[in-house]
Amino acid sequence: MRAYSGFAEVYDLFMDNVPYQAWSRELIRVLRQYGISDGLVLDLGCGTGKMTRLLSEAGYDMIGLDSSEEMLGIAMEQGTKGSDILYLHQDMREFELYGTVRAVVSICDSMNYMMDEKELRSVFSLVDNYLDPGGIFIFDLNTLYKYREILGETTICENREEASFIWDNYYDETTRVNAYDLTLFVREEDGRYQKYEETHFQKGYEAETIRRLLKEANLSLAACFGEDLVHAPGEKEERIYFVARECTKNKGA
Repeated sequence: MRAYSGFAEVYDLFMDNVPYQAWSRELIRVLRQYGISDGLVLDLGCGTGKMTRLLSEAGYDMIGLDSSEEMLGIAMEQGTKGSDILYLHQDMREFELYGTVRAVVSICDSMNYMMDEKELRSVFSLVDNYLDPGGIFIFDLNTLYKYREILGETTICENREEASFIWDNYYDETTRVNAYDLTLFVREEDGRYQKYEETHFQKGYEAETIRRLLKEANLSLAACFGEDLVHAPGEKEERIYFVARECTKNKGA
């Protein structure tokens, strides 16, 4: 089964501990730091649209893009009153927009789903292509430390009245690929539980690899933060944020 098909139905339920509000405040602070307080912003790998809606409420004209029809369906169902968010069902490795945007954001480790450097560079190149001159790209990545020391060979379970899940995690140090088998039991309207199974694959990258791939895509790494989006990342950081800038379009103008 494709990733985020069965899981889409209960994604927000099990992500209710994720501090989206705090993340959005820090993202907005960083965007404004680089002079972006309004205009078109692309949320790449938007999922059910939680961050997309928060940025829309902050005054940005939002585009949400994701490869999961199920996740986008939920995003559109939960649209914010007065907002006019455009949602696109596309693969981020080959996405197309109608024009350029002032910024691109991508959170919740969407970039880790790129399984090799070629895929990641393709995304970076497309981001560069659709950024305004001097535009900003903010994205995060799960760290190798998290895959190796926190997830590793573990099983995670959670049981709620509406749904339950079993997460069997595997990490390969040689390939730096993290895989997890997800088994879901979702309560239907008649009270019975429907079982879903899907497998997710993510890949860990060194920060220096990210810097090189950004440069190859004509993006310059402007800043790097730990999970708080304020301080430089520490050795035991589980998530790192990268801020890259489009820096070539105005050359020679």
